[in-house]
Amino acid sequence: MSQTETKAQNNESTYYALLGLHPSASVIDIRRAYRELSKQYHPDTTELPATVATDKFQQINEAYATLSHPERRLSYDVKIGYSRFGIIQAPTDLNHPAHQPYNFSKSMYLDASDRPLSSGEIFVLFVLGLTFVGCLVLAIAIAVIRGDTNLQTQLPTLNTQQQITHISQLSQTTANTTFDF
Repeated sequence: MSQTETKAQNNESTYYALLGLHPSASVIDIRRAYRELSKQYHPDTTELPATVATDKFQQINEAYATLSHPERRLSYDVKIGYSRFGIIQAPTDLNHPAHQPYNFSKSMYLDASDRPLSSGEIFVLFVLGLTFVGCLVLAIAIAVIRGDTNLQTQLPTLNTQQQITHISQLSQTTANTTFDF
């Protein structure tokens, strides 16, 4: 065998090479390559000898039948050693225990959660503080505008007897008030 014949056999050793495609080719690319090659090597339409054309056409049909079916294509890819998901390598520390305790002596903090806040975290805390203060100021402002009596802590300067009569008068007026709902 010459070198060109050996190269031709190596190139056609996979179905992908037979169809002239890369193993990551899409289903549409596979179909397109199959149609072109089947027209070229069909025994009825080619000028090649019938035995060569028939043999080549059968190889193309076999390649297309395997690569067009998703499950057969996946098992064929495994067979030829191609993975669409990248190469999976064994970890370098395969013989070491899976969990190694954290060495606190290497850290300047007491533990992993004891660390300074990042600038983003500080900003979020600042915004939350402003929101809380703003809500308090808004609640107080609304209460003052509406004239809420809960904020008015001063009773008129009256002696104890006058305060008692004043409170009883207030309670009587509230008891006599009817609410229409």
